[in-house]
Amino acid sequence: MSPAGILPAQTLLARARAAGLRIATAESCTGGLVAGAITDVPGSSDIFDRGFVTYSNAAKTAMLGVTPETLATHGAVSEAVAREMAAGALAASDAQIAVAITGIAGPGGSEHKPEGRVCFGLATTAGTRAETVEFGPLGRDAVRAASVARALDLLIEAVDAQP
Repeated sequence: MSPAGILPAQTLLARARAAGLRIATAESCTGGLVAGAITDVPGSSDIFDRGFVTYSNAAKTAMLGVTPETLATHGAVSEAVAREMAAGALAASDAQIAVAITGIAGPGGSEHKPEGRVCFGLATTAGTRAETVEFGPLGRDAVRAASVARALDLLIEAVDAQP
C-alpha cells in the first residue's frame, strides 16, 4: 500500500473508532484491496469487522444474498447489484456500515459497460444507496486504486453522517 492510500484509512479508523462504529466490505473488481487498505493501519481491528471478496456471481449470491434476478436483469456491474452486495455484507456482519464495489477494472469492457465503470454500494442501519463512477480506461491498476480511494471516501462520509 502506498503512503497516499494509508491516510484515508487512518482517517476512517480514527473517526469510526471515535463513533464506536464497525465496518465491513464487499468487493469484486478490487479483490480485497479496500479491506487490505483498512487493515494496513495498525489498530484497524477496532473498527474492521470483515470483508467479503465475491468475484464471481455465484459468490455474490451465496455469500451476500445478491439475487439471481438482479444479476440477470442488471448484470454484475450495476448499482442494483452494488446495493445488494452492501446490504448483504451489513446483514452478514457485526458492522454498522458496509461498502461494496463491482466494476470493470480492465482490460476490456463493452459498449454498454466500458472499462473503468465501477459501481459502489453503501449500506448503513438507515438504508442503502449506490453510485456509478466512470474512471475511464486508465488501466487495471489505476482503476482499482481509484476505486479503493472512492470506497474509503464513502466510508468516511458515512461515518461522519452517523448520528
